[in-house]
Amino acid sequence: MSWQGKVLRVNLSAGTAEPEPLNLDWAGEFLGERGLATKYLWENMDPKADPMGPDNVLIFATGPLTGTMASTSGRYAVVTKGPLTGAIACSNSGGKFGAELKFAGYDLLIVEGRAASPVYLHIQDGDVRILPAEELWGQTVWYTEDWIKQRHQDPLTKVAGIGIAGERGVYYACVVNDLHRAAGRSGVGAVMGSKNLKAVAVRGSVGVTVKQPKKFLEVVRDTHKMLAESNGRKGLTKYGTNAMMDNMQNFGGLPTRNFREVQFEGYDKIDAKAMMKPNARGHTNLLTNKACFGCTIACGRIAHIDQEHFTIVNRKEYWHASGGLEYETAYAFGPVVGVSDIDALTFAGFLMNEHGMDPISFGVTLAAAMELFEDGVLTTEDTDGIPLTFGNAEALTVMAEKTGRQEGFGRILGLGSKRMCEKFGRPELFMGVKGQEFAGYDSRALQGMGLGYATSNRGACHLKHDMFTEDMEDQSGNGKAEPCKKSQDRVAFVDSTGLCLFTDGTWATEDYGRQLEAACGGDWPLERLLAIGERTWNLERSFNLKAGLTKADDTLPPRLLNDPAPSGTAKGKVCELDKMLPEYYAARGWNADGVPTPETLARLGLG
Repeated sequence: MSWQGKVLRVNLSAGTAEPEPLNLDWAGEFLGERGLATKYLWENMDPKADPMGPDNVLIFATGPLTGTMASTSGRYAVVTKGPLTGAIACSNSGGKFGAELKFAGYDLLIVEGRAASPVYLHIQDGDVRILPAEELWGQTVWYTEDWIKQRHQDPLTKVAGIGIAGERGVYYACVVNDLHRAAGRSGVGAVMGSKNLKAVAVRGSVGVTVKQPKKFLEVVRDTHKMLAESNGRKGLTKYGTNAMMDNMQNFGGLPTRNFREVQFEGYDKIDAKAMMKPNARGHTNLLTNKACFGCTIACGRIAHIDQEHFTIVNRKEYWHASGGLEYETAYAFGPVVGVSDIDALTFAGFLMNEHGMDPISFGVTLAAAMELFEDGVLTTEDTDGIPLTFGNAEALTVMAEKTGRQEGFGRILGLGSKRMCEKFGRPELFMGVKGQEFAGYDSRALQGMGLGYATSNRGACHLKHDMFTEDMEDQSGNGKAEPCKKSQDRVAFVDSTGLCLFTDGTWATEDYGRQLEAACGGDWPLERLLAIGERTWNLERSFNLKAGLTKADDTLPPRLLNDPAPSGTAKGKVCELDKMLPEYYAARGWNADGVPTPETLARLGLG
């Protein structure tokens, strides 16, 4: 079977690292990655624990298909209690680190306690060491990865680490692996920093064994072929995710200037086509695309910055190529702050990877600060002499660096939008849910997205459900509850396989089941797969309820509920959450307060 059957438990307080058997009963109920890590988190910590305290548990989790020949099999998740939200955090990443952890022989890495001084974890199959990291504390993600590879004389070592932002408790610090892939949301990097854990370095040679190799190869060939012929795959390969910029602009769902507007006049200067178009000096932002481990989609972008651009004209250390603009990064550094300088966006993106920060949360927090500035709540005396006006590319890039290094006003931006807006007496300017900032979709135009945002267990998230088809066909809140619930369950299942959600537009749920049957053995019918997703969703909800969240947290900002969209296809509309939410609770088998009923929990084996 393709589970390794082993968990690595590290207690940083005690300085121990011990393997233990994987609970295969739990694996049968929750599969792997997101689902299985949620179960382990539930069983290993009190949800009321301080997210930044030693009692919080940090889990790096692979899925049963991670590291196999299945397409997009490089995924892993970081699951913990998130400091940005106080809710369960499940942050998914690609690259090569997840597969390497699996190759080392582990399904999950569980990190408990807090080291007395900075350390990093070095895993080479069964040889696991907790090593001093004082030399790395205060250094960037990029420096850290290079240092570890040189120290261990192995360039093939895969590293997941944090930057200064994670060390100093930026609430949306992330864990960056392979230089520019990230478990990006909810502050999982801040949890890692609170444990004095700078990095996890892995080198594995155990490999992954599947139950029925011949059958698995046949299924993989078939599913690879399906992806190869898919128009969705072809679009992602050619344009990456930033093709969504044009779609949202045309639809009127592109959040602009802290969601005051829904269309951005400069979108065509920063969209996917703009990345490919030479500027006046002949410089092209995009160099090539790039794939994660085992991926046949290759949606990743590799870009570089014009050497004459103000951000790097005297900074040769940034005259290199790195991860280019994804849609969410382009939205968060573009429309929502009003900037249309593609090189400034790219530079800010480099800083996010270098210092280990979530670009969505940073951009939306900066947008709120810009509205505070334009309303006169903030002045240049507060903002280190930088006018935080919408459209100011210098403000974007300078504040990105200040936040990453936790200097000056960057310390305020590091609080996240909710805490910052509350600090300055304007809580209504926070654009997010449960403390986490919105992705690049306005829920006045996309009603199902609004419902998904409000009910997402990790706070506002566009990747925990899929309602694009329903939202494009009908811009009302009618009939959105049941499809939203079903898509959340399906996504929760896919997130538990070890494969990328971008396969979801091509493969039916049964196609994942065929791969699991060949890799893991046993029967994986549709009903079992969807039950895994529903079980995971309800356990996440139960964690949040015990952590202190309530129905009151399933809401949206007043701007989206009360202020009609000013333009686009949804002009004049607000999000109809008040209609959708009760229907959603009923579809889930929850009571009117959003609590799973005893019958629902019993049906799912959670009672």
